[in-house]
Amino acid sequence: MADIATLTLSGLTAAFLLGVFVWVVRLEDWRSYTPTVGGGTGAGGYGTGEEQAHKPSGIVRWLTTVDHKDIGLMYGTFAVLAFAWGGIAVMLMRLELVTPTSNFIESSLYNGLLTSHGITMLFLFGTPMLAAFSNYFVPLLIGADDMAFPRINAIAFWLLPPGALLIWAGFFLPSLAPAQTAWTMYTPLSIEQPNPAVDLMLLGLHLTGVSATMGAINFIATIVTERDESVSWANLDIFSWTVLTQSGQIIFAFPLLGSALIMLLLDRNLGTTFFMTGEGGGPILWQHLFWFFGHPEVYILVLPPMGLISYILPKFTGRKLFGFKFVVYSTLALGVLSFGVWAHHMFATGIDPRLRASFMAVSLAVAVPSAVKTFNWIATMWNGRLRLTAPFLFCVGFIANFIIGGVTGVFEASIPVDMLLHDTYHVVAHFHYVIMGAIAFAVFAGIYYWFPIYTGRMYQQTLAKWHFWLTMVGTNLTFFPMIILGYAGMPRRYATYAVEAGPELLFTALHRSATLGALLLAFGQIIFVWNLVQSWLEGPKVTDGDPWDLKETDQHGREWAWFERQQETALATDGGRASDASGTSSDESDGGEVTGSDGAAADRAGG
Repeated sequence: MADIATLTLSGLTAAFLLGVFVWVVRLEDWRSYTPTVGGGTGAGGYGTGEEQAHKPSGIVRWLTTVDHKDIGLMYGTFAVLAFAWGGIAVMLMRLELVTPTSNFIESSLYNGLLTSHGITMLFLFGTPMLAAFSNYFVPLLIGADDMAFPRINAIAFWLLPPGALLIWAGFFLPSLAPAQTAWTMYTPLSIEQPNPAVDLMLLGLHLTGVSATMGAINFIATIVTERDESVSWANLDIFSWTVLTQSGQIIFAFPLLGSALIMLLLDRNLGTTFFMTGEGGGPILWQHLFWFFGHPEVYILVLPPMGLISYILPKFTGRKLFGFKFVVYSTLALGVLSFGVWAHHMFATGIDPRLRASFMAVSLAVAVPSAVKTFNWIATMWNGRLRLTAPFLFCVGFIANFIIGGVTGVFEASIPVDMLLHDTYHVVAHFHYVIMGAIAFAVFAGIYYWFPIYTGRMYQQTLAKWHFWLTMVGTNLTFFPMIILGYAGMPRRYATYAVEAGPELLFTALHRSATLGALLLAFGQIIFVWNLVQSWLEGPKVTDGDPWDLKETDQHGREWAWFERQQETALATDGGRASDASGTSSDESDGGEVTGSDGAAADRAGG
């Protein structure tokens, strides 16, 4: 009966998605209200009245838009909501780990939250959030009117909400329980669990993979064919280089994941034996297929954040990026080498020692391009005119955390050390120093740096710095104890750690430290959301096309030139602003607007 119910629900979902696809395809004149780069309508309300009239109002605009900026904002909103879901899941898990015994949530719910947290943060937060930046800013940075395929761009986004609902279905449908496979979905566990929520989760993951693949094709086509005549490969910005490399990785990695997911679904529902022990297949095949996707996925997530840091950091040092070409070359090297290291996740599976040695060598070599970037970032700051704005602080935090995450990864790439640390909290610490300590920091840097562009307003600088320090302290207070937990032998993915598992008092103290750090992290993100929403609605308007004073150091990029044109167009459309005898506008005299020097100086002074 469960199989029939699962197949019925899957069929209804497929029919619904097919209906949505047919309806979308039949829509006409999608691009009739798509703005051009020279005079589009930004989220801050810029654009002429005629251009505003071409866009529908209200919810219809967001349901039918193909404007890359609107789609970027929708990706960002979706990613923030997914981040909140994943954060709530991990807070419940951390509260359970305050004591050695299970007394807050059941182990089954803990396992379900663990599975949901990992998949949500990787597939529903990480990839969509990076797509948000890429959608909004890549066309602006390369001088394109829009993405190469605007309709495909919209469809790629709208595959994500149903994918998320399928992934989270076990928590909402009363007849189901959450999937308990962990995010790696290792067989035979993921085959033997009879829970239909596992099938729904696999279908949702498949949708997110299709979405990412469609987006990757679009980004490659846009960067290769839609660049302005003045944008050559020699002067293409570093963020677009990383998005291009990431998109190439996605095209090779995600279809493989989709194929493995289909094979797993067939094993679960139709009696095939791809991953069944003793039936012609084997669990080791799943690990090979999954990690051939899984390790490039780490670099799929980290390359655009590296691009953000490489692009934003020079803006607040007064210097151009040190060794630009070497940063580009190291980006391309990471894109290629990432496909040759997957079996370092499998050192403990008993594979041929000669294969293990070769994968260890490549895993150590892949650290070199990352080190090149790190030294170039440090050299960019050396003897520079540093401005301690919120974007700059998050860039520095990224570098510091990435060094810790990278060094711990080098230890795990060594076979003898990995045999001791495999499946302990050391792996959790390494991974989260890269994901939360690095990728999330780069995302925050990008949000704060480009906040005036997509809102037309300035955020509260003091709150932004509070957000940084709470996030920085919370990250290290959460994940550094996990490094010690790993060396002490604490296994990961356990809801309890009674005395049989190891030194209980040490485990308890370290877990409580990690939980305290998680609470600080949660408080910091509440401040972030409050600052974001309140400043978007009521923050002082930015009246200068150069709010960060980038022209002084010749760092004024194409996206800020576009922003400047939007403001000029808006002023011309509004008929200009009334000025008093001193030449100061009435809004400005009331303190309701921020010019470039005022905004930058306020951030330097801490608000």
